[in-house]
Amino acid sequence: MHTQCNPQQLEFAGVEHRRVVAAFDAGTVSSDGGALLLARTDQAIGLIDRLAQCFRDHRVADLVEHSVRTLVGQRVLGIAAGYEDLNDHDALRKDPLWGAAIGKLTPKRRDCAALAGKSTLNRLEWARASGTTRYQRIEIDTAAIERLFVALFLEAHTAAPEEIVLDLDATDDPLHGNQEGRFFHGYYDHYCYLPLYIFCGRHLLSATLRPANIDGAAGAKEEVERLVAQIRERWPETRIILRADSGFAREALMGWCEGHHVEYVFGLARNQRLEAWLAPTLARVGERVTAEGRAGREFAEQSYRTRDSWSRARRVIGKAEVTLLGSNPRFVVTSLSVTAWEARALYEDLYCARGEMENRIKEAQLELFADRTSSHAFHTNQLRLWFSSFAYTLIEALRRLGLQETQFARASTNRIRLCLLKVGAVITVSVRRVKVALSSAYAWQAEFLTAFESVSAAAREPPPTTRGPAARQDNPIPPPRRWRWGIAKNQAPHRATTPPTSRRARSHPSTHQTAAKL
Repeated sequence: MHTQCNPQQLEFAGVEHRRVVAAFDAGTVSSDGGALLLARTDQAIGLIDRLAQCFRDHRVADLVEHSVRTLVGQRVLGIAAGYEDLNDHDALRKDPLWGAAIGKLTPKRRDCAALAGKSTLNRLEWARASGTTRYQRIEIDTAAIERLFVALFLEAHTAAPEEIVLDLDATDDPLHGNQEGRFFHGYYDHYCYLPLYIFCGRHLLSATLRPANIDGAAGAKEEVERLVAQIRERWPETRIILRADSGFAREALMGWCEGHHVEYVFGLARNQRLEAWLAPTLARVGERVTAEGRAGREFAEQSYRTRDSWSRARRVIGKAEVTLLGSNPRFVVTSLSVTAWEARALYEDLYCARGEMENRIKEAQLELFADRTSSHAFHTNQLRLWFSSFAYTLIEALRRLGLQETQFARASTNRIRLCLLKVGAVITVSVRRVKVALSSAYAWQAEFLTAFESVSAAAREPPPTTRGPAARQDNPIPPPRRWRWGIAKNQAPHRATTPPTSRRARSHPSTHQTAAKL
């Protein structure tokens, strides 16, 4: 093995007769320059401040070094930037760039770092909904956290849409330890949790951790009831449609929707009666496929009622599809009338669009670590799921407010993280300012500047008119901090050719495009 003469210097393969050497001697350099962009996005939507208000701190105030807001900010911003483990913060707490992003550069005591380490953050994650112990002095208001998801969704719109579609789905969260609520699930064939997600377009409205020994629709009616009530407080005239697979076609949920003027379209599991009813149509399509040599489909509908589980007859649509590989019959049940939605359009345009929600769940679990439920306690794992869900909300706000005019408008979290958050920066902290000098060789300068200017414009705007008086008075968006962005002097930054549009002039594409289509 080649031995370095200088143990502090690393030598790599040479290039063009030049030696390539490296050393850790550049000073205070961070690889997370884009964390400040996340912090500016948070200022635009007021997420971390309001999330911190969902906790009750029973610690002795004079002895507290790290406030709840600091702890919550570290956790949410850290997950968004790719740091899923609490252990990561033992190193991040020493990075002044993270101190600038969180809003704390100087500790109260000389024997402490400005930011919290893994032990203090762990005590936050063990916060309970009621009661405290000697070592857990922070309580959590779970109802307030659940309301915050919906409040952020409502505030993302400058006007109430005519119609919204709420997507419900359950998925597996694999477990590899002896966690509370751990059960084996026969369908997924492993031990797991069974979290329930509810989205509206790209907006996450609910993320509820559940054990796996329950029906997939368990608790869905209660969650929908809570969401609909909060949405209708602001948008009383907005039409609401629920959309889900056959696991949610339950009498309790459908009956509640029918009694509260909420429409629905759910998948329906096949049975002998449904298959016998659709058989003639399926046979006719099969003959045509045989003759033409290409796949075909037709739709049929009827008023259908189960023998004992449904309280009434409901509109059921059957898809008689035959491909070159065989038949593929499918069924859906809906409360939507035939005059509003004919069978083919309802299935192809409305119901099948629910597949987009699968991408959002994958993004939350695989890229924002919502499946990082390795704590023994169930309530701790629920809080971890919420932290990851708020990190998703923050990334989505960055996409919506800052990236609509860039190539990253529909980019995944990993792509945004790689191109816009993982930016090398030299940090200089003085008495008057924190100077962040970004690399002049950074490839995405134009997109970064566009995002910064757009998000900063949104942060300076007054709250949308859809916010209620309580939200404006109790949860004001703080004014933006004064950071100074720098680019190395030997190269001027590339600015966008078109000025960014403000949040007020831009509507969210997912919800409004859906409303226009419907």
